[in-house]
Amino acid sequence: MNVRATILFLLFFSLYLCKAQKIIPYPNQYEPTKGELKVPKTISITASGEFASLIPGFIQSAEQFSVSVIEKRSKGFIQLVQNSTLVNPEEYRLTITSREIMIEAGEAAGCFYGLQSALQLIINAGSDGKIPCAFIHDWPRYAWRSLMLDEARHFIGMEQVKSLLDFMALQKLNKFHWHLTDSHGWRIEIKQYPLLTSIGARGDLTNPNGAVQYYTQAEIAEIVGYARQRFIEIIPEIDMPGHATAATRAYPEFSGGGSKRYPNYTFNPGKEGTYTFITNILKEVTTLFPSRYIHIGGDEVHFGNEEWNSIVDVQQLMKKHDFSNLIDVEHYFIKRMSDSIRNLNKTLIGWDEVVDANLPVANTVVMWWRHEKPKQLDKAISKGYQVIMCPRIPLYFDFIQLESHKYGRKWSDGAYVPIELVYNFPGTDYTSGVSISTDLIKGMQANLWTERIHSPERLQFMAYPRMSALSEAAWTQDKMKNFENFNSRMDYMMKIYEKKGVTYFNYRNVDAETEVPGPVR
Repeated sequence: MNVRATILFLLFFSLYLCKAQKIIPYPNQYEPTKGELKVPKTISITASGEFASLIPGFIQSAEQFSVSVIEKRSKGFIQLVQNSTLVNPEEYRLTITSREIMIEAGEAAGCFYGLQSALQLIINAGSDGKIPCAFIHDWPRYAWRSLMLDEARHFIGMEQVKSLLDFMALQKLNKFHWHLTDSHGWRIEIKQYPLLTSIGARGDLTNPNGAVQYYTQAEIAEIVGYARQRFIEIIPEIDMPGHATAATRAYPEFSGGGSKRYPNYTFNPGKEGTYTFITNILKEVTTLFPSRYIHIGGDEVHFGNEEWNSIVDVQQLMKKHDFSNLIDVEHYFIKRMSDSIRNLNKTLIGWDEVVDANLPVANTVVMWWRHEKPKQLDKAISKGYQVIMCPRIPLYFDFIQLESHKYGRKWSDGAYVPIELVYNFPGTDYTSGVSISTDLIKGMQANLWTERIHSPERLQFMAYPRMSALSEAAWTQDKMKNFENFNSRMDYMMKIYEKKGVTYFNYRNVDAETEVPGPVR
């Protein structure tokens, strides 16, 4: 091939590829082929077996994005085919010819993700209604691709949770960590202990005397079912032994006191009734969430445990077990709750402080969150714990996105979380050289803490488009990642945001951007 022909070929190929790059997260294998496929006004889908059950959910998602879908018995525009050679449960193949789209997968989750890729291509078809022919073979980099929402500090509500789940599914995120209890609010109905909601769910961080806000068990079931249809597992968090003020406000007999800044912050680890109380709560939680995991927090106990030094129950506990300090007491509490969770046939998840409690490796997952403590990540891995990476920098979405923004957080050295840092995670820049190639890394998670998020608009502004960057960081292999390429594809995702009425941060036009305000803390 001569030079002129080579240049023309590369130009044609780059234009063709650019037209195809409308999927987030980007597929791990993408091969353009000759031709284009015209998208019909009415899309028919054919499937058999368990794949047929995916069609109603696809119709619902498509309708949200102004695409009409019907099911026909004859050969459809989209064909869902079970292929047992695809062994990763989230793996799929998507073949686009000039006549049809065929999606192959070994299991329903893979077929679902193939549909999400097809949906993005259909939504973003060119002005001529055509999409380029291609072959896609795709599978996730990490099995755990997660978003956490804190509704204890500010209650967001079902409508926004469902919207988050919709966008998570579209972009192949598969875990939703739900932070339902903390010092400023208890947001889950526990029928055995009704004061947890009638008293503990009152108010929020902005207005402690505000209305009672929580999810009934029927509402929890509705959201869990909604997530399940989208292949999203919901992991509940019941925070302990610190961050417990909302619970101890409702049931002060289980309070372990606190500090001047954090009163009634802890549960009482020296009182046997405390363990019965919490275990009964967890029993109800397990009936609501089919997930194999329960998150118990376990972080920042030292903020408010100084009264343990004067509580008779705690001092007797220390004497009985020859504990030398309050950290020993904290670890005793965590081990007791680990036993309870194991007896409930669940796996404990805790923030990275639990690494030091020496919990059973087989029944514990660690979330590494303290980015300034990479040795804690290294320690977790060296002990054999499975780890989910969610360091504040760059995966706390309550941190500001632009240096001039006023309402979010910055780290003590001025660090914040622009979209590029999210996209480029993980890497040695963020883990200080700690190996992240080990199989013990289950995946990654971004956290939406709500100290500075108090409205749906503020939530959306902080979540989007960083959620899109998160999805590609968690799904796409490093060799296929390219921020400039991602940046060009964000044109299409932003159009979807706009169709859905999402108040997103336009990081590419910061001069014209107005920050959605949040509480100042």
